Amino acid sequence: MPRNPMPMLLAALLTIALAACGKTEAPAVQADGTTELVVKIGAAAPLTGPQAHLGKDNENGTRMAIDDANAKGLTIGGRKAHFELFSEDDQSDPKTATIVAQKLVDEKVNGVIGHMNSGTSIPASRVYSDNGIVQISPSATAVAYTAQGFGTAFRVMANDGQQGRVLGEFAAVNLGAKKIAVIDDRTAYGQGLADEFIKSAQAHGAEIVAHEYTSDHAVDFTAVLTSIKGKQPDLLFFGGMDPQGVPMLKQLRALGVQAKFMMGDGGYTPELIRLAGTAAEGAYASLPGVPLAQMPGGKEFAQRYQAGFKQPIQLYAPYCYDAVNVMIAAMQKAGSADPAKYLPALTKSDYDGVTAKIAFDEKGDLKGGAITLYQVQHGKWQPLQTMGGASAPAAAH
Repeated sequence: MPRNPMPMLLAALLTIALAACGKTEAPAVQADGTTELVVKIGAAAPLTGPQAHLGKDNENGTRMAIDDANAKGLTIGGRKAHFELFSEDDQSDPKTATIVAQKLVDEKVNGVIGHMNSGTSIPASRVYSDNGIVQISPSATAVAYTAQGFGTAFRVMANDGQQGRVLGEFAAVNLGAKKIAVIDDRTAYGQGLADEFIKSAQAHGAEIVAHEYTSDHAVDFTAVLTSIKGKQPDLLFFGGMDPQGVPMLKQLRALGVQAKFMMGDGGYTPELIRLAGTAAEGAYASLPGVPLAQMPGGKEFAQRYQAGFKQPIQLYAPYCYDAVNVMIAAMQKAGSADPAKYLPALTKSDYDGVTAKIAFDEKGDLKGGAITLYQVQHGKWQPLQTMGGASAPAAAH
């Protein structure tokens, strides 16, 4: 034992004290001796697999917001903040999502932007809630995500209760579909959206002549589409994402079925048009929010995104951008990046974002969310009608 144990004891006590200081706030000493607050922003989306083009789009939107925040030299609690992105691949798999969530918790992130899918956001949200980490999903629309009662879960777009009602009404009333067939991919998103669509379509006088099921990994739908063909529907609604929407559309047309084809936001992508080709012409889809060109900062955001990433926006990047910024705004208002301290400020958000004015209800859902319907016309998605929202005509329910 050393003759004088005090230096070692003091060092040990200092180490313990530093470890105990703020679970999620870490100062970094700069060259000039000042301290900088390092704020860790976690992100989770499918970065590999069939939905990787959408996941990378989410990551790009998140990174863009973080780069902008660093360029502005923002301060939190009087200290200059440096924001770092910790991006993880959840492979759009619920089990992987919980592993990723725990990894981000262990990384001591100050907040999480994600997950992309409802089926990953829902199980991951429990992990974040148990550890007091704020989660803002830019794109999880399943009602169940915020219905769990976790005070740490938020979203910046309308949910499927709103989206499904609008889609069902539009199909039955605007498109005059009397006989409707439905397929869903049995994910939390696809099934939830299809169920809401069915309730709304039936409430507006349509008959559901078939409700079939598939998976989010299937590529051959010939058997189920052949069965549906015999029902002679006016419209086929698919609750799922574009990796399945593309082959479904192509096989539907190859079978000679001329029924209208409709999806939710999972189908509203440039990729669906690019891969489905002429089979996509006339297809319908929806997206929570107003068209990009009508968003408060949509045009400028799209130009900057194109210049920075050399590709167009796929789907949710603007919502990721807003999710990061509303989180940072709450940190600034609270004067802290500790989730426990900025969470109360987040619940009272009134933020003018790129996509919309962002304020949350008691569940963490976006207040006044609008839904826009689109159709593929001459190889491009064209907006048809915006329903709901604070500044749009409300849908009749």
